[in-house]
Amino acid sequence: MGTALTRSAQWTAAGHGARALETTPLNEAILKEIIVFVESFICKHPQEANYVFVEPLEWKTSLDPSAFGPGYVVSETTVESEEADSNAQPLLFLSVPQIKIRSFGQLSRVLRIATDAKLQEAQACIEDYEFSNGCRAPPWRQIQGEICYVLVKPHDAETLCITCSKEGVFLNGGKTDDEGEINYERKGEIYKDLVTLLREKSAIVSENMSQQEVRSNEEQQKEKDQPNEAPEEEAAALRKASAASRGSALEKKQISLGRSQMTKRLEPSLNWKTILFDAKKNKSSLRDTQEEKHGGRLEKSRPSTSSGKAQLIRKSVEKIEEIISESSSESEEDEEPPDHLQETNADLPSEYWQIQKLVKYLKGGNQTATVIALCCMQDFNLAQETCQLAIRDVGGLEVLINLLETDEVKCKIGSLKILKEISHNPQIRRNIVDLGGLPVMVNILDSPHKSLKCLAAETIANVAKFRRAWRAVRRHGGITKLVALLDCSQHATEPAERSLYEADDGEVARCGALALWSCSKSYANKEAIRRAGGIPLLARLLKTSHENMLIPVVGTLQECASEENYRAAIKAERIIETLVKKLNSENKQLQKHCAMAIYQCAEDEETRELVRLHGGLRALASLLSNTDNKERLAAVTGATWKCSTSKENVTKFREYKAIEALVELLTDQPEEVLVNVVGALGECCRESEGRVTVRKRGGVQPLVDLLVGTNRALLVNVTKAIGACALEPESMAIIDHLDGVRLLWSLLKNPHPDVKASAAWALCPCIQNAKDAGEMVRSFVGGLELVVNLLKSDNKEVLASVCAAITNIAKDQENLAVITDHGVVPLLSKLANTNDDTLRRHLAEAISRCCMWGRNRVAFGEHKAVAPLVRYLKSNDTNVHRATAQALYQLSEDADNCITMHENGAVKLLLRMVGSPDQELQEAAAGCISNIRRLALATEKARYH
Repeated sequence: MGTALTRSAQWTAAGHGARALETTPLNEAILKEIIVFVESFICKHPQEANYVFVEPLEWKTSLDPSAFGPGYVVSETTVESEEADSNAQPLLFLSVPQIKIRSFGQLSRVLRIATDAKLQEAQACIEDYEFSNGCRAPPWRQIQGEICYVLVKPHDAETLCITCSKEGVFLNGGKTDDEGEINYERKGEIYKDLVTLLREKSAIVSENMSQQEVRSNEEQQKEKDQPNEAPEEEAAALRKASAASRGSALEKKQISLGRSQMTKRLEPSLNWKTILFDAKKNKSSLRDTQEEKHGGRLEKSRPSTSSGKAQLIRKSVEKIEEIISESSSESEEDEEPPDHLQETNADLPSEYWQIQKLVKYLKGGNQTATVIALCCMQDFNLAQETCQLAIRDVGGLEVLINLLETDEVKCKIGSLKILKEISHNPQIRRNIVDLGGLPVMVNILDSPHKSLKCLAAETIANVAKFRRAWRAVRRHGGITKLVALLDCSQHATEPAERSLYEADDGEVARCGALALWSCSKSYANKEAIRRAGGIPLLARLLKTSHENMLIPVVGTLQECASEENYRAAIKAERIIETLVKKLNSENKQLQKHCAMAIYQCAEDEETRELVRLHGGLRALASLLSNTDNKERLAAVTGATWKCSTSKENVTKFREYKAIEALVELLTDQPEEVLVNVVGALGECCRESEGRVTVRKRGGVQPLVDLLVGTNRALLVNVTKAIGACALEPESMAIIDHLDGVRLLWSLLKNPHPDVKASAAWALCPCIQNAKDAGEMVRSFVGGLELVVNLLKSDNKEVLASVCAAITNIAKDQENLAVITDHGVVPLLSKLANTNDDTLRRHLAEAISRCCMWGRNRVAFGEHKAVAPLVRYLKSNDTNVHRATAQALYQLSEDADNCITMHENGAVKLLLRMVGSPDQELQEAAAGCISNIRRLALATEKARYH
């Protein structure tokens, strides 16, 4: 079960308040399974139920001490079980609100005592609890990728307290002296594995590991030098097995080889004559290992480049060999003609081996050879995965990153050009991060050479596609440097060789914006961009006419606009006006990002007004008819939806025929488009003209058809839209004819609270406008009981919507009788202590309506609903005042309720409301005071006589 909760259960993200289980069907199912198991444990395993836990289960409970009966010693704020352990310690101890339980038996009893709150108690218990899922880290640290914690005591250093995580290993703050707890805060850099960290921190460990590697290499070499003495049949079998698996084995061996060869980073140097490979002296060199692997000779594989290009590459390789032979006497022994090698894997194209040979020259050539090798590598199709893996498998990534730390600009440029291309591969970019490439690239952003800045920023843009990369860029100061590139003309110095190394200022800014766009998917990076002054610079760049500049700039703003701080800054910089203008661009990608930025910003009413004032609504309406690009259509419909939440904008959309265009999009569209289209129609249908347009254009039927879907967001929006349409009798007749009300009713069983709530809200106008609402509602088998049971929900939006539905259902006396029999009065009474004004209003309306049957007025008083209702009169919401006064007026028909109202100060509060401009509130308040006064007079009269 611990594994299920950790791997399957859905938890809220770390860093945003207390970590908790989300309200999802999966979580609810898991919790219910746990409850069933625990409740039945005491019956199925009575002996085991008495075992005492080593450590108690502890959580904050909502149970009141008064809920505990026989078997417990109860006071006002504490509860102790009479059942105790051998040390006379109670197995249950409650000190409000903290509860401690030390056996399954007591746990079973508590869940039974909790009755309707079982789910809540089980959830609270699980959210403090530590699970065993193979990780030694507590759950709140597992979310951050931590696995376990290790104490290491080297001979020559202090004891090291180490955190092992998915990112790597690092030193933490160690154990605290007083409680033995771990200080989880990271101290120092992250290492790729434990061995690397220990080598760094202990000279003895480093020396021992090096000796062990030498011995291991010697043993492997001895094994290779020994003749093969296996029987002929066994050798044949091995050859057969090797042929069957050579593709995967070759790749795995090369990856392993690359890692072992490059364990130690190459030191940056321009003294290329000293960085040479000697195949005969170094038996573990890459080329020798490849020759052993391929049997000494490479067969020609199928060509995948043009003959002219292949010839050019061969000539370049020959030129490199010539340069190396001139610069080093050892290289004559090192080099062998290509036909001495043999390729046993025909699946790999010739480029794979040619690139690997070029990588070898990068490692072992002089400066000129290195530059030529870099140029030759760029002649290959580096977008092809085979070429990318060829570089990685032979340790080329390490070499390319190492070249970035040299002083030679040509080598840096060549290396970055290659890294920029191959970093489109997801695995390659992770390897680059693992090898520490991002900090090196961030440092290059300070270079005086603009071309280097551009290449570094573009490569960062490709690599920074996942969380670790975003964090690495930020932690090494990359965000500030990238923001500075947006204004690089003010900071750049003039280098000596402008023609070779310079780029246009606009190109530098474009590349900086590209990198920021990638990094801005992280909340922390968004904040870093804002603090670094990125918004004014992005606003300035928006004024350019170059679309290749505008796309990354708008893309960055689109990502950042999800945060409220950004939206305020975007308004202040008058960016909305520019975004609206760019909607009229011919570039579809630019239109998409502008629409997405407007969608994000239009959460704010002032922004929606700005979009209208600058002509953005007309542009959005015209783009609704362009359905060929679905990504752009999703962005445009999203912006239309958000803008339509303002009444004035709906009027404009109606003028621009946007409602008709939206209805046309209700069929044959992806779900992400449908969510936005239906959301916009729901807003437009709040006005009668919009409802009429949707009905006349045939939009009601496709809306009802969408009720059978499973997309959560779509169901929420479509129920709202249908509820709005149902306010018009003609549309309601269509909904009823299409069985739409039954479909809405069935959504009350949906596991998602927001879908339930939206469906319940939609049912209210349906019941109001149906021809025979009472009979229609009763026709749903078990429907009334379902609605009443929803009052047991702990979601306030669901409760408010269900109360509103009950108010409408209870207008029919027969239905009111049925829901009364199903226990609506005690459930409504139980909710009376709420302090949410929306729920208060609809709850008071439901109570008022339910008072009109039988002895419900008396029952509400018996269930102690009256005194909490009086407190509603202290709210600042007039709607709450009106509904409460009406409910109190109905309840005041019972004498005992009048007494309760008087004792709780209702008269004084109601007297203020008699003078309200709201006529319904006036009448209800006066009527309630009249009933209380009548009771008082009758009491005085009885005393007098």
